[in-house]
Amino acid sequence: MDLFNLDPQNILSFFLTFFRISIVLFLLPFFGGQGLPRTVKAAFCLVLTLGLWPSLSFDPSYFPGHSLGILLMILGELLLGLCIGLIVNFLFAAIQTGGQLIGFQMGFAIVNVVDPITGVSEAVTAHFMYMVSLLIFLSLNGHLYLLSGMAQSFELVPPGGFLVTPVLMDKMISFSAMIFLLAVKIAAPVTATVILVDIALALVARATPQMNVLFVGMPVRIMVGFVFLAMLFKLMTVYITDYVADLDSMFLQVIKAGS
Repeated sequence: MDLFNLDPQNILSFFLTFFRISIVLFLLPFFGGQGLPRTVKAAFCLVLTLGLWPSLSFDPSYFPGHSLGILLMILGELLLGLCIGLIVNFLFAAIQTGGQLIGFQMGFAIVNVVDPITGVSEAVTAHFMYMVSLLIFLSLNGHLYLLSGMAQSFELVPPGGFLVTPVLMDKMISFSAMIFLLAVKIAAPVTATVILVDIALALVARATPQMNVLFVGMPVRIMVGFVFLAMLFKLMTVYITDYVADLDSMFLQVIKAGS
């Protein structure tokens, strides 16, 4: 007796699609952040699966026939989600690293806050720059690029078919190198300006030893740092725009390297 006229093959195909969407989305930035309740994320994954299943689905023959195969498939999906999520997290990690360098130069290294999304203690300047970069990322439709990368995986990677390969490791290492390069580019204007202020204060202290440079120097460094930090947002927008424009290419390279 066929209850509700359900085809078992369609059910298996739906579950394969649901596994891919739910596991990958839970590991992506913004979608999988701790700020969203788990029930909301689970409902979003279910609704998204119902909407994409007619156009993006797997053949039911991919469904493993035993529990060990299901476990290996889930591990492969976890690896895929981690790699796609790391590509975007590299950008935010670079901005936070630049913010740490700026905070150290401005004297804010001891002023730390706890990031409610990651739970990590970081300098107040790093957290501020991270929140600004996240807003810029969303305004540039970066979250849609994440969904596009997940959609590309349906065409190139079968369920559980994403593996750790030497090519994949080389790609991830090369992408991670951008953290330090972008962090230095972001922090360089403010850092260089604050260093010039320190040199100027040192010359003033040498010329007029009666002036309490330590008392005057800290407010001046903070004021100059904030002025150039405000100017830095335009530069951050350019860097984030270029990075978001290359996301599709980077997702494709990583997916092909692990498939």
